[in-house]
Amino acid sequence: MSFDRTLDESALFRICFVCTGNICRSPMAEVVFRDLVKRAGYEGKVTVISAGTGDWHVGEHSDERTIAALAARGYDGARHRARQFDTEWFENLDLVVVFDRSQERILRAWANTEVDRGKVRLLLSFDDNQPDQADVPDPYYSDAAMFSSVLGMIEQSSAALFRQIEPGIRGGI
Repeated sequence: MSFDRTLDESALFRICFVCTGNICRSPMAEVVFRDLVKRAGYEGKVTVISAGTGDWHVGEHSDERTIAALAARGYDGARHRARQFDTEWFENLDLVVVFDRSQERILRAWANTEVDRGKVRLLLSFDDNQPDQADVPDPYYSDAAMFSSVLGMIEQSSAALFRQIEPGIRGGI
């Protein structure tokens, strides 16, 4: 199920953020990264989608605390519908960004080739300012303050990731 978010295979760069249920961390990252792409004027050149490793929430909106945390910072996450990652997407993705080591293990196990396994990266690995932490914590069983904290981590790390890929996008590669 793609709902309204499709993978534009003609884009120069295609990224998928993957968390566990696709209702907290990955929808935050999708919205944040899309905003970075839009503000830089790269719409159409970068495709951003998200998914979950599990199917528990397929078709549901993001967690209400996700939507609230995003709205508090000026983002609109209300249209999101959760979906599960499809291993057939690997072929058309340039990067699969995960939030913790368990998702990293799952996605690498699902990948059929070394090339596809190499596309799976932890979000915090792009951010030199968070070297002591590998995982973005799952806020699902926590409170609104944790959602806000997690969103801050995602914003900072997404900006670091964007800075790394932006020269290639600008250059058309």
